[in-house]
Amino acid sequence: MSSSWALSVVTFVYLGASLLYLLNLVFRSAAAGRLATGTVVTACALNLYGIILRWIESYQMGIGRAPLSNLYESLVFFAWTIILLYLILEWRYKVKTIGAFAAPFAFFAMAYASFSPSMSSQIQPLIPALKSNWLIAHVVTCFLGYAAFTVACAVSIMYLIWGRKPREQGGVAHYLPKGVVMEEISYKLILIGFLFLSAGIITGAVWAHSAWGSYWSWDPKETWSLITWLVYATLLHARYMRGWGGERIAVLSLVGFASVLFTYFGVNFLLSGLHSYATG
Repeated sequence: MSSSWALSVVTFVYLGASLLYLLNLVFRSAAAGRLATGTVVTACALNLYGIILRWIESYQMGIGRAPLSNLYESLVFFAWTIILLYLILEWRYKVKTIGAFAAPFAFFAMAYASFSPSMSSQIQPLIPALKSNWLIAHVVTCFLGYAAFTVACAVSIMYLIWGRKPREQGGVAHYLPKGVVMEEISYKLILIGFLFLSAGIITGAVWAHSAWGSYWSWDPKETWSLITWLVYATLLHARYMRGWGGERIAVLSLVGFASVLFTYFGVNFLLSGLHSYATG
């Protein structure tokens, strides 16, 4: 089984998990919830297997590199980190309803990677700028940050829809975490994401110095990474120093995630710069 075929299969498993979590949310089906968890754990394991298999294939081809160097590979890794963080969240809080909002993000990432006509899954040698020991550290920290922001976005959407509805009214809201719990989960995820993004920016700066001789060159990707960092820094400042919470923090979380998406996708396709290789 090739890595690209295995990862294409993962796409449909993520879709199945998303639908099962939705059934659990809408019909309050415990059986659907258990099956959803089992399905998403299977998908997470298959996703990791595909990443490892792709790494092995690169060595068999004489390339020998981590599968983290282009848009296809980053999307595959992004999907896996989203689900990994979600599973930790489900285990910690014993809440499955968040999966109905988090799992679809992984599905869409894998669907775009696997079936977009413009996407190539071919394993190619690294360009000179990427041949660095900092590659893994930079990509892993950035995408763990992105994944935390993604799951926080999912929780923020839930909060904006149901967060302030009284649980005694019944319906879907009765089976969701309380508003204060969703706020706590979202805040912790954003804090984790902020720390990882900070580490990603720092490792990226060190990598840039070794590759291009400058820690910071105001490349579009660097600039938008800084903008994203500032958005989440503002959110954390507002929560700590201004006492903001509830809907205002949830909206800021969505603004931050929009900045993440533009940093990840928009810069690649709309702006040219030193990171333009990431579209390959």
